[in-house]
Amino acid sequence: QVQLVESGGGLVQPGGSLRLSCVASGSIFSIGEMDWYRQAPGKEREFVAAITGGGTTNYADSVRGRFTISRDNPKNTVYLQMNSLKPDDTAVYYCKADIRVIGFGYDTYWGQGTQVTVSS
Repeated sequence: QVQLVESGGGLVQPGGSLRLSCVASGSIFSIGEMDWYRQAPGKEREFVAAITGGGTTNYADSVRGRFTISRDNPKNTVYLQMNSLKPDDTAVYYCKADIRVIGFGYDTYWGQGTQVTVSS
């Protein structure tokens, strides 16, 4: 039906930057809120950032001021610009989106995740 694919993860030194992308594809009628979550080893999955269909953003306190979420609606893509990265940012980052499939209602979809490692 629909697929979310994250990209842009990798290894970066503390203080560095990465930009994650998440592209939704399939029989999409519209996309509502798009979110980023992350999960580090031994920890629960946690909320990172969200952006509504209208462009309103929300951030976890731990990333506010360092991360920026944005979206490109014609491309069905959400981005996460990550600056001033810290070792505590190391995690698998997951994209989540509320998507209305053509011919159906809204449902929530998850990507498979992309690894971000912040280490010197």
